[in-house]
Amino acid sequence: MKKIIMALFFSALLVSGCTEETNTATTSETNTIQGIAASSKETATKYDISDFEEYELQDIIDGDTIRIKYNGSSEKVRLLLIDAPETNHETLGEQPFGPEAKEFLKQLLAGQDSVYVEFDVTYRDKYKRLLAYIYTKDGISVQEQLLENGLVRVAYIYDPNTKHVDWFKSIQKTAQHNAIGIWSVEDYVTNRGYDKEVYYAAVNDENKSTVEEDKLNMSENNASCKIKGNINSKGNKIYHMPGQRDFENTVAEEMFCTEEDAKDAGFVPAKQ
Repeated sequence: MKKIIMALFFSALLVSGCTEETNTATTSETNTIQGIAASSKETATKYDISDFEEYELQDIIDGDTIRIKYNGSSEKVRLLLIDAPETNHETLGEQPFGPEAKEFLKQLLAGQDSVYVEFDVTYRDKYKRLLAYIYTKDGISVQEQLLENGLVRVAYIYDPNTKHVDWFKSIQKTAQHNAIGIWSVEDYVTNRGYDKEVYYAAVNDENKSTVEEDKLNMSENNASCKIKGNINSKGNKIYHMPGQRDFENTVAEEMFCTEEDAKDAGFVPAKQ
């Protein structure tokens, strides 16, 4: 089982309007997302967007859907060829990495009052949403960055809107190989979407493994502690070192790894 390697991706709700306690708990999560988005802005490839159309950005709905002002109307835009985990689905609820994908997209588009839109062959899906590839004002591909950071999968590949499918699959392959984001838990991503039961089972197994490993390390450490601490009939605390006369016959009430540990516990060295 692959390890989960991005600390921001457990169960934090990166949304506004939370309680003070929740805001405190998610501060480091949000800061991590901000850092990843900031790094992405600095290192991302900038594409020529001169042939694309610019529209007013109105809202970030989730990790794969935004809202723009299109020809005078407020319209949802479904980002082509990608699928983000859900944030608040009526039946699926919230899925791991859903809030993080949405927050990343918000940070990537932070401070931008418009986006550049590249359409494919057809403009709308069966729900009447616009379908498009989205770019920032300085030419960063939103889909590319979401895929590169392991926050979405390549999905909903329907002809004739397949212009960038090979490009996106190559980016996904790298993220998958590096086991980042949604790819950090094996089998969380499926052909149908995301399986949060698999994700949480993997997290629980990982936590159990960590606990067992800690116990084993503690046991091994204790086994290497050879100094015997004994309390005699007068109540005196005495520690015995290996090789001393009474060491083998001493019944240890406490074991210590170093003489300093024994002294800190109030024991004094045996005279012989």
